[in-house]
Amino acid sequence: MKKKILECVPNFSEGRDMAVIKQITLEIESVKGVRLLNVDPGRDTNRTVVSFAGEPEAVAEAAFLAVRKAAEVIDMSRHRGEHPRMGATDVCPFIPVSGISMEETVAIARKVAERIGKELQIPVFCYEKAAFNEKRRSLAYCRSGEYEGLEKKLSDPEWKPDFGPAVFNRKSGATAVGARDFLVAFNVNLNTTSARRASAIAFDVRESGRDVFNDRGKKVKVPGSLRNVRAIGWFIREYGIAQVSMNLTNISETPVHIAFDEVCRKAEARGIRVSGSELVGLIPLNSLLEAGKYFLEKQKRSTGLPDEELIRIAVRSMGLDDLQPFRAEEKIIEYLLEEKKEELVSLSLKEYMDLTASEQPVPGGGSAMAYMGALGVALGTMVANITGHRRGWDERWKEFSDQAAEGTKIQNKLLKLVDADTDAYNKIIEARRLSKSGKKERDYRDTAIQNAYKQAILVPLQVMETACSGFKIVKNMTETGKSSLVTDAAVGSIALLACIKSAHLNIKTNVEGVEDREFVSEILARARKIEEEAVLLQDDILTEADRRVSL
Repeated sequence: MKKKILECVPNFSEGRDMAVIKQITLEIESVKGVRLLNVDPGRDTNRTVVSFAGEPEAVAEAAFLAVRKAAEVIDMSRHRGEHPRMGATDVCPFIPVSGISMEETVAIARKVAERIGKELQIPVFCYEKAAFNEKRRSLAYCRSGEYEGLEKKLSDPEWKPDFGPAVFNRKSGATAVGARDFLVAFNVNLNTTSARRASAIAFDVRESGRDVFNDRGKKVKVPGSLRNVRAIGWFIREYGIAQVSMNLTNISETPVHIAFDEVCRKAEARGIRVSGSELVGLIPLNSLLEAGKYFLEKQKRSTGLPDEELIRIAVRSMGLDDLQPFRAEEKIIEYLLEEKKEELVSLSLKEYMDLTASEQPVPGGGSAMAYMGALGVALGTMVANITGHRRGWDERWKEFSDQAAEGTKIQNKLLKLVDADTDAYNKIIEARRLSKSGKKERDYRDTAIQNAYKQAILVPLQVMETACSGFKIVKNMTETGKSSLVTDAAVGSIALLACIKSAHLNIKTNVEGVEDREFVSEILARARKIEEEAVLLQDDILTEADRRVSL
């Protein structure tokens, strides 16, 4: 299951006093499960844009704490700045990054908005996807009149806040809380120094297009070719080139690779070549994975590759390292949020082997079996990837690419279970170490032990189910893969069956600790059925492998 990641990008009406800004960001950093990503103060605008992300509930809490602190330390009655604003926390948008829907994001935004209005007595207007009516979707509309016109605006029934009192809060003003799609700032580099020509390409692609005069001399709007894209052309003196600078406001509808290719087409039509691109700020992992797949599919190449390889293809295809090195760990939001912890899957083969052979119980057979299963599926994936590039088989590349992509998904699931098995074992040990000094403590300890043993059974069952799904890939590759690689697929089936049999043994070992016999009976029945199915599948695969090898 994909981890849920939510981003929040509040704008605070203070960009000059770093001590004030620090007080606000410290509130954000105090919340566990949240990572402060960026703090961007502006002296002329007297405004600071802060970005942080993490688990949805933690992000919601950090956002509220930041708004509350801003209300304490910023006095809007004294604020002056170039940027439009109406409150100490002027805007507070929430953005889904990974594993969370826009509907969930809207619910979180509205909940935070309600809390700001109720607990802080600040008028709140919900905008963009969180708006309750069409007019208020526009931030500019919600902010009309700014802070100076807020008192009069709140006296008008039409401007009743969505949350909080319809009363002018002189110190804090009002706040707009919204939900919007992830915005990617993406610049495409051109082999020209002409800002005018770069602007022409920007007009070609941006959704708003350009104004032209028709045959009657009337000004009309001609839309650009890309939806949800804002773009301008400019010359960057530092690099000595012109760029088409874009904000992609809905990367689900217009992803980076589509925007890049469209700029390439429009530039070529004007006699200009694209030399590369750059990302300003962060991007979700999936955006680069989809870009890598897109460029591979254009070449009729398999997309069933590891994430690192897909990212490398995306970076090279779009020239993201044209102006400076592209560091995925600094640009991909999920990588920035990763907790750095020692995982078995991050070890080299020798390190894993040595650790397994050491004088400690973990990693043990449970982790090893999941890894065996992952290697088994990887062999099937390899056969699919190589077969798809076989000379004369170009018309079948998609068939093998899909097989490889499915194999990669199964491999990754099994790799996660390598560490999950060790975690399950550690939970049993932790539960056994709990206090048993009194009845309440003993009851709590007994429940914890039972839950830990159940987890130690469910993990190998999940290994069995996942590994069994890998037989489909291996079987298909034994039957249709390149003849010289049939034995590789067959070896994959042997590794998968070894994985499944080992996981079954693990389950049988741990059921002794579970008192819920109905639960045990159900798990054992499911495990037995999976192993029986796996044995039959492996027999079919080895028979087919023998047939093809002997031809």
